Amino acid sequence: MTTVPWLTILWVLPLLGAAAIAALPARLGSATRSIALTVSIAVLVVAVIVAVGFDRAGERFQFVESHDWIPSFGAGYRLGVDGIALVLVLLTAALVPLLLAAGWHDHRAADEDAGAARPRSAHTYVSLILLVESMVLVSFTALDILLFYVFFEAMLVPMYFLIGGFGSPGTPRADRARAAVKFLLYNLLGGLVMLAALIGLYVVTARSGLGETAGVGTFDVRTVTAAAVAGDLDATPAVLAALCFGFLVAFAVKAPLWPLHGWLPDAAVRTTPVAAVLMMAVVDKVGTFGMLRYCLQLFPDASVTFAPVVVTLAVIGIVYGAVLAIGQTDVMRLIAYTSISHFGFIVLGIFALTSQGQAGSTLYMVNHGISTAALFLIAGFLVSRRGDRTIAAYGGVQKVAPVLAGTFLVAGLATLSLPGLAPFVSEFLVFVGTYPRYQVAAVIATLALVLSALYVLWLYQRMMGGPVRLPGGDDGDDGNGGAEHARRLSDLVPREVAVVAPLIALLLVLGIYPKPALDVITPAVDDTLVSIDISRPEPVVPAERPVAESGVPAHGSEEGEAE
Repeated sequence: MTTVPWLTILWVLPLLGAAAIAALPARLGSATRSIALTVSIAVLVVAVIVAVGFDRAGERFQFVESHDWIPSFGAGYRLGVDGIALVLVLLTAALVPLLLAAGWHDHRAADEDAGAARPRSAHTYVSLILLVESMVLVSFTALDILLFYVFFEAMLVPMYFLIGGFGSPGTPRADRARAAVKFLLYNLLGGLVMLAALIGLYVVTARSGLGETAGVGTFDVRTVTAAAVAGDLDATPAVLAALCFGFLVAFAVKAPLWPLHGWLPDAAVRTTPVAAVLMMAVVDKVGTFGMLRYCLQLFPDASVTFAPVVVTLAVIGIVYGAVLAIGQTDVMRLIAYTSISHFGFIVLGIFALTSQGQAGSTLYMVNHGISTAALFLIAGFLVSRRGDRTIAAYGGVQKVAPVLAGTFLVAGLATLSLPGLAPFVSEFLVFVGTYPRYQVAAVIATLALVLSALYVLWLYQRMMGGPVRLPGGDDGDDGNGGAEHARRLSDLVPREVAVVAPLIALLLVLGIYPKPALDVITPAVDDTLVSIDISRPEPVVPAERPVAESGVPAHGSEEGEAE
């Protein structure tokens, strides 16, 4: 076992980077973006080191760090990663450098909106992004429930300022402020419910004698999980169900799961595309990760009880998000609603309580992060050229910006889970894992496949195909072969290509060869299923019964036993 605290280095690097950038003088504003990008690349290098050193056949939690934090309350600084956390850590570390490069000039929008030059905005913008990254990485690696909760809530603060303080050109500050407050209130309410459940869980662990000293509880997720599996928690099923509900509400808001999703569309549309991707592709994954790590493991029986209800809500969210996406006239809002539908698939696979479903959900978290980042960022590049999010304002883009249109098409096809692209594998596994237990839910969820093809292909047809639509809204040629349109809608520049190309490559690689990711995910998923209920085996297809010469089923078959 390595003695280097890699997981601490992983989250402290962006935290120190954010602090250092914030402390730089204003005259060095142009250098802050380069510093932030360098720090984020260093974080990615550390994440890769952790991934390379991770032993798929070893213990579930590796790179474990454990130190006293608040011993009088049984809280400790405990970090560790399993396969589920590892792939999400890699997703976070890989996306942030791309987001920083994509939003190289995003801070200028806030300055222009304010009507004055504020060079320090660059400091604030990149510092907040690094701060969010740091807190998300702690949340994925925490093995102490209290430590997880602190950073689960703390990440709301920098996201609040990213949503309310920075937006695309033309977005009124009042609208950004309302979206930021809505985001904060929804998530704080869920967090307060979780805090009450966390206190209750601590009392239960103290009564169960799980702490190192008498009368003291523990927040060690491994200790509490072991006690829950063994049935050693001193609490009635009703109490454990109430505690599970408290955790589930907080994670459902963060995910977001219908009907607690109301904050997402406004928050995603009012802020910059980079901040929206950070929120949907990274921060929101903490909610679905929490369902796997905490709801299912700490409260296995209660999770099984809640599963039919959660599955129902997930299916409603899948169809609801897809239907509303079809009716949108704002391209960014359309993409935001597709994420609500996709998160429904993730939650559906988690609470199907099968290894295929949960492996598919975990892989879906990664694939959704990549596909959403690609689609939202490319749409953001397009909108930044015209300053208009309305779908009807565009047309014939593929004629003047073929690279932009082509990458947009690939990202859109990934969103509808086209075979050969990464989301297809994860969505297929979710369906395979869901059908044996919830046939009706799986069948209804397949409607989203048709709906997703409708909103993606129709969106592409309206924006990228057809005659060239000029800035004034007229169709056809401007008399100069579309020259005016070309000037206003240039193709992707090298910096933008450098952002999009890795995302498209990941969609292709994980779509064709997902085995390395699944090999890491599956053992952790199997351990989670054991903690849910070891008596619930994976659904199997009955083997063909042997038939005796007389034509009667052989002894030992169901019919033979009945006879």
